[in-house]
Amino acid sequence: MNKINSMMAVALLAFTFTACKKDDKEPEIIVPVSDGSSMTLNGLISNETGSAAGNSVYIDFSADKQTSASRASWTLGFNAGTDFKVVLNAHNGASAKVISNKTDLNAVTSADLVQADLVVGLGTAAETEFAKVDDPRQNNALVKTVISTISATDSENKVYLINPAGGSHTAVFSPDNVYKVRILRKGTGYTLQYAKLSATTFSSLDIAKDAKFNYSFVSLVDNKAVSVEPEKANWDIVWTWSLYYGGAAPSQYLYGFSDLVFTNTLGGATSAEVLVATKSYADFSASDLTNVTFSSKSNLIGENWRVTTGTGIKTDRFYLVKDATGNVYKLKFLSMGVGTDGGTRGKPVIEYKLVKKA
Repeated sequence: MNKINSMMAVALLAFTFTACKKDDKEPEIIVPVSDGSSMTLNGLISNETGSAAGNSVYIDFSADKQTSASRASWTLGFNAGTDFKVVLNAHNGASAKVISNKTDLNAVTSADLVQADLVVGLGTAAETEFAKVDDPRQNNALVKTVISTISATDSENKVYLINPAGGSHTAVFSPDNVYKVRILRKGTGYTLQYAKLSATTFSSLDIAKDAKFNYSFVSLVDNKAVSVEPEKANWDIVWTWSLYYGGAAPSQYLYGFSDLVFTNTLGGATSAEVLVATKSYADFSASDLTNVTFSSKSNLIGENWRVTTGTGIKTDRFYLVKDATGNVYKLKFLSMGVGTDGGTRGKPVIEYKLVKKA
């Protein structure tokens, strides 16, 4: 075989091998968008009963999937967006207070604790109570947080006292459950310094931002980073218990609400409310979307879909949820375990149908 023929043979062999390898490649599997379904949400942990369900339940309509996470599994959420914001776990009633004259964690002691600063006065119409938590009256949790935006200047980042599980009517709690924390920037992420209030040394934890999620979560109680929410593209709404508000301004009050529903607006989802007097759930179709304005308020659904006495579920309304991709679902609640709806408290049943595919 001459040199030219040899080169052609090698080239042909390489082409044949490459072609075979290409043909052998596994095809990409594209999961179809759900047309809709019904779902019983798993809000209860083990043998729990009653309204204070232990789980938050994240729902992804297009995948017919729910993900449950213990409400008590985390303390702080570190935002993965462009801002350096940190949220408290309102789903477990957490509260916080800044020690405005201290930046040294070891210099903070039990003498800096004032019980009233961390007790959440539920049912009290006072702005001082809202100042102890991330204000639930805002469009999303990042708008008005107790912990100030983390500064690039270390000396501006103060120490905070945190009660991981507040939300109580009582004015007395154990100082042994209180943590002191200080948060700094580290490159594009964060450094968390933390300890029990009475400790004379502290631990540090570096937290990186992951753009696939809304937050990175940390449990002070368990002394580690924890997984809570699914990736932000993989959930649309969350059903949960949370510190929330009632009443009308200027007499709004802080309270612990069960059966709240929040839209994943940080992840790009939006929602809208439709009254059946305008259009029934069964008859609502894609052509009716021209009359709908979607909202970026995370609490648009909130507690508006139910009452905790009488009929429970409000049958005069339903909701629309547009996911980050643009799929639009209509959503109604079938039972929640209140009144005569036949359901189980802590295990609400929902129905959703695809109205328009992205």
